[in-house]
Amino acid sequence: MKIRANGIDIEIEDTHEGDTTGRPVVLLIMGLGMQLVAWPPALVQALVDAGYRVIRLDNRDIGLSQKFDHLGHPNLVWEGLKYKLGLAVKAPYGLHDMAADALAVLDALGVQKAHVVGVSMGGMIAQRVALAAPGRVLSLTSVMSSSGARGLPQAEPRVMRVLMSRPDGKDISSVTDHYVRLFKAIGSPGFPVDDAELRERIMSAARRGFHPAGTVRQMVAIAADSRRAAELGGLCLPTLVVHGKADPLVPFACGEDTARRIPGARLIGIEGMGHDLPKGVVERLLEPLIPHLKAAEATS
Repeated sequence: MKIRANGIDIEIEDTHEGDTTGRPVVLLIMGLGMQLVAWPPALVQALVDAGYRVIRLDNRDIGLSQKFDHLGHPNLVWEGLKYKLGLAVKAPYGLHDMAADALAVLDALGVQKAHVVGVSMGGMIAQRVALAAPGRVLSLTSVMSSSGARGLPQAEPRVMRVLMSRPDGKDISSVTDHYVRLFKAIGSPGFPVDDAELRERIMSAARRGFHPAGTVRQMVAIAADSRRAAELGGLCLPTLVVHGKADPLVPFACGEDTARRIPGARLIGIEGMGHDLPKGVVERLLEPLIPHLKAAEATS
C-alpha cells in the first residue's frame, strides 16, 4: 500500500490496516538498499502472534517508494575519501530525512507511539527517530547496526570488494548472482542458508524493485551522519542492541559501542550471526526482543 508521508510516496505493509483495537505498534525499518520484503515472514508473524500491529516500509529511493534520481548520482569514491579524511560528506539527503519519513508514516496511519526496530542502516534510522521524537518511541531496538562513531572497526576487505562491485549485467539473473555473492560474503557462518532458498528470495526481491542509484545515495547518507554518536547519550528510553559476533560487514564492536553510548541499553551478542536474518538468527533475536517490547510497555 502506498501512502503520502513527509511529502513523498512511501510503500508500506501494515498487518492490521485501520486497526482500532489498540494493538501496540512495531515499526520495522530495513537496511541499506533493502526492501520491506527482506523482513523474514517468521519474524513478522511472531510479532503479530505476540499481540502487535507490525508496520514495514520501503525506505525512500528503494523498492516501491519514491525515487530521488533528480538529486543526482554521488561520487562514492570522492565522498568516501572525504569521510576517511574527516571532511564533511555531501549527501543528497540524510538519515534524519529518512527518520522523518518513518515518523510521517506513523502520522499518516494515525499512530501516536511505536516500538521502533531497525537493522543495519535501519538501526541508524531508528536511532535518528528516537533522537528526533523520543516521546513517540515506546522502545528502540538496534540490530547489527552502529553509532557511526569514528574509529570503529570497518568491514572486512573481502566483503567490501563484493559490496563495491557491480552485477555483470542488468538482467535479473546477473543481479541475482551479484547479491547471492554478497549475502554469502556477509551471511551468518553459524546459520547457513540453503543456496536455492537464498537465490529465490533475492530474485523475487530484484523483480519487485532494483534501484542501485538509490543504494549509493543511501550509502552517502550514512557517511554524512557524523554527529549521531555524540547525540545518543541524550536518549532515555528502553533500548535493546542485538549484534552478531561474526558480523563481517558491521563488526560486533559497533554494537558494543552503540550500547555503551545509550544509557541503560542492553546488549545481546549472538554467536555465529553475521549480517543477515536466517531462521536461526530470527529465533535468537525474538528471544530478547518480545520481552523487551513487553517490558517497555509495562513501564511506559
